Amino acid sequence: MAKRDYYQVLGVDRNVSDGDLKKAYRRIAMKLHPDRNPGDTAAEEQFKEANEAYEVLSDAEKRQIYDQFGHDGLDPNNGAGRGAGGFGDIFGDVFGDIFGGGRGGGRSGPARGSDLRYNMSLTLEQAVNGDSVEIRIPVLAGCDDCSGSGAKPGTSASICPDCNGAGQVRVSQGFFSLQQTCPRCRGRGEIIAQPCNTCGGAGRVERRKTLSVKVPAGVDVGDRIRLSGEGEAGPNSGPAGDLYVQIDVQSHPIFQRDGRHLHCEVPISFADAALGGELDVPTLDGRVKLKVPAETQTGKVFRLRGKGVTQVRGSGVGDLLCRVIIETPVKLTDEQRQLLQDLKKSLESNSKHSPRGKSWFDGVKSFFDELKS
Repeated sequence: MAKRDYYQVLGVDRNVSDGDLKKAYRRIAMKLHPDRNPGDTAAEEQFKEANEAYEVLSDAEKRQIYDQFGHDGLDPNNGAGRGAGGFGDIFGDVFGDIFGGGRGGGRSGPARGSDLRYNMSLTLEQAVNGDSVEIRIPVLAGCDDCSGSGAKPGTSASICPDCNGAGQVRVSQGFFSLQQTCPRCRGRGEIIAQPCNTCGGAGRVERRKTLSVKVPAGVDVGDRIRLSGEGEAGPNSGPAGDLYVQIDVQSHPIFQRDGRHLHCEVPISFADAALGGELDVPTLDGRVKLKVPAETQTGKVFRLRGKGVTQVRGSGVGDLLCRVIIETPVKLTDEQRQLLQDLKKSLESNSKHSPRGKSWFDGVKSFFDELKS
């Protein structure tokens, strides 16, 4: 099935800014996160699709290639992925091989290893406060026995007799002289007569590596941490690639994060809402006292300044926004029911005790009167 447009996946325009792109990704990731949709394979696939789209569009270089060539430009096996080479690359590859020129000739020397990606799932506390997390990843590392050469210890590679170390050979076909990769040494220019017993001549072996990743305080969904040189070792003793740690933050049972601010709902009793009082409110730093004034209505939001999140980039600490929810009492005794009945009669005797209720009923009455007229 053809891939959807990455901009369409995240629901943004092509000229979207980095900040708006991150907000759109965070909104979709929170909605489709597997923790919130257990067992929903469709949501999981959409979550992976959004991850893939954000990984490309949040990288300036990859985004430029995608804008120019689309999905094909990101395929390493597709010529479009070579970027702005255009016709020069095409003619250089074709006619260079035929006439012996071009840039593609020569032996294949050390190459940089592949970059790796690791998805790290953090709790909200870890993301807000920062942490040092140990991860264990499989990588292709340089062989210690042969030091990455691929040759058995005590021996060394010899120059390929077919190409004399060039890595390529010429083949005559009629009037043309074709230049192609040497089939004997496969472009290396060297022959390993006695390959290393450990790596089989590859110079690299697969290992599991344990790394300690320092997570800075304030990271959020979609952030990436780059560990230079911790990717796969390069072939022919080439330099290692990088490891990119992709951050994902688990849902929290109490708090919801919105950038540098935190939100939570605080249930209070009918009596506390009417009479006022002090409540213990949880924060990520511990409990604090929240003073609730008398006659507080459900849905009212109280702001606790400085109890939010310190962002990785930027200054200032966010706030904790507490939304009050009045809890209706349940499983009442006969005595409690009678007390509430008495209170109800007392409140109904004067409309000033329920100003919002009176204005709402007056609005309903006016609405029906207009329908009749």
